[in-house]
Amino acid sequence: MLGEHLLSNQVDNFITGAMQVPNFLRRIKENVLIVTPGDRADIILGALQANASANFPKVAGIVLTGDIVPDEYVVRLLEGLETVIPILSVSTGTFLTTTQIGAIQSRISPDNPKKIELAINTFEQYVDVAALEEKLVTFKAEGMTPHMFQYQLMQWAKSQRRHIVLPEGNDDRILRAAARLQQLDVVDLTILGDPTAIAAAVNRLGLNLDLSRIQLLDPAHAPRFAEYAETLYELRKAKNVNLDMARDMMTDVSYFGTMMVYQGHADGMVSGAVHTTQHTIRPALQFIKTKPGVSVVSSVFFMCLPDRVAVFGDCAVNPNPTAEQLAEIAISSAESSLRFGIEPRVAMLSYSSGTSGEGAEVEKVRRATQLVHQLRPDLQVEGPIQYDAAVDPIVGRQKLPDSTVAGQASVLIFPDLNTGNNTYKAVQRETGALAIGPVLQGLNKPVNDLSRGCTVEDVVNTVIITAIQAQG
Repeated sequence: MLGEHLLSNQVDNFITGAMQVPNFLRRIKENVLIVTPGDRADIILGALQANASANFPKVAGIVLTGDIVPDEYVVRLLEGLETVIPILSVSTGTFLTTTQIGAIQSRISPDNPKKIELAINTFEQYVDVAALEEKLVTFKAEGMTPHMFQYQLMQWAKSQRRHIVLPEGNDDRILRAAARLQQLDVVDLTILGDPTAIAAAVNRLGLNLDLSRIQLLDPAHAPRFAEYAETLYELRKAKNVNLDMARDMMTDVSYFGTMMVYQGHADGMVSGAVHTTQHTIRPALQFIKTKPGVSVVSSVFFMCLPDRVAVFGDCAVNPNPTAEQLAEIAISSAESSLRFGIEPRVAMLSYSSGTSGEGAEVEKVRRATQLVHQLRPDLQVEGPIQYDAAVDPIVGRQKLPDSTVAGQASVLIFPDLNTGNNTYKAVQRETGALAIGPVLQGLNKPVNDLSRGCTVEDVVNTVIITAIQAQG
């Protein structure tokens, strides 16, 4: 058997390969399973060629019948191919095998997320969910569980469709995420990179990704390259950037993608799977710039804990913020929390709670808390406060009995990057929490950074978050 890692491929139909190859090719449909005798090398190779070709639908897999293994030279050829599909050998004959496959009843099981997503998407496509919900729902929970949060994100993203640019088309995770996003039908996408290489990678990965519905752009050969370079020159000439330098910078996918967002040709950008945080956000700081009244770009993670969603900030950008910057981070994080349906109760974290401790770091947090009270008296904020007092109701009542935040904080602001980054990773690893982010806040238009260790799910969630930010 070959291609074991692709056994979860979606199968929509099946055919028997028992005719000449030209006639066989006419009958190939999307996600087809091909059943053929094991000695029909012509059918096997024809199916593989069709799957590798951009002119034919995707082949889900091949079943070889009659307990016949292809000739050793054919097997060597198959093992050396870059584009792989699953190939299984069975002992039964062709007729019995096709009869058994035809008798299979498709079922949805908890361990098959692809079928679950397809069922949900199909349901939402043909059922007026809002009207049904109005008839059925008589109770609305006050809290926000992780499942509720992710479902709400999807609905928000779908309510005002946005266009997101992904600069790292050379990374397999980005292409897998693009296929998932296309299946969810929540955003429009532009992927940057060599279109030919991207198409080859999609075939190699066996992705069900319709590239005709995605804009593929190689920055150096894009129609707007000269226009973008001229704009960058005008924006940065005061910083000693000449036109030749601007052209060179515009071949960089981060600069090109950011310029798409600046010019309104995309609503947001998600990058960082391959590039550093600095490489991702530097262009945004240079010409997208921060919102009025905001002096510092910061970040939050949405921590999807077993029973609630908490907001952690800043865990990715600012190494050692001042009291003024910490106050600004707290306000931005509270606004992000509110934007995504989480009531902000802000805890300014320190190694001391209330007036019990002293030291420069405690005083910085105390000063930041005072500034938040002055700038945004409408916000519920407590600080300095220890993590346990912020999230544990019993400890919170013991240490700060009169606080409206202690024991029920939803937005946790860390005093520095060292504390924040290590804490979010510790919580993520020890509890199994899903960490969505980092989500950048404070920019005029949304540009978000991925971790270089990100998963496909991280990319999907960050793109959806970015699309919601782009809705205003």
